[in-house]
Amino acid sequence: MSYGDAMNARVRSAERRSEIVRAALEVIAERGYRGASLGAVAERVGLTQQGLLHYFPTKDALLVAVLEERDQWDAVPNPQWRVDLLASLVEYNAMRPAIIQTFSALLGESVTEGHPARDYFAERYTRVRSGMAAVLRAEYGDRLPNGLTPERTAPLLVAVMDGLQYQWLLDPESVDMPGAFRDFLTLLGEEG
Repeated sequence: MSYGDAMNARVRSAERRSEIVRAALEVIAERGYRGASLGAVAERVGLTQQGLLHYFPTKDALLVAVLEERDQWDAVPNPQWRVDLLASLVEYNAMRPAIIQTFSALLGESVTEGHPARDYFAERYTRVRSGMAAVLRAEYGDRLPNGLTPERTAPLLVAVMDGLQYQWLLDPESVDMPGAFRDFLTLLGEEG
């Protein structure tokens, strides 16, 4: 096999892996992780289950790829962010319901004992709370106008973001996710 043929084969393999991950995102969004089967994902991309196992040898390996893909699309706040950019992130999330649905389904299931995404979400929430506290500290200093510290407020901020996602997924016509989040940011800045 020539160098060019080898490169083309790698590109095709990477494209196929991406196609499988996108299909897995869709199937998980529809059925949840426990209800999603490798067979359903394989069928969606026109492979046999055995063919899918060539790319992802286990369902857990596919889940890891789905979570890694989602993390590439989702910006986790860091200290360089401003609080008003969080509202932009919520607006961006409102434009990608399938990703939010997949995340929400996996998050909900991950609280059960032995779920393969449990450690991922526990670590992610530790990182996100820390990032949110840094964003709040950069905006308000060591105390927000309501008197709370950034560390005390960060879990509330994350809870509002995730809770709004669930409400929006259940009733997108009635829940203005970006508007409600901007209202919450207004509450953060009010004097206590």
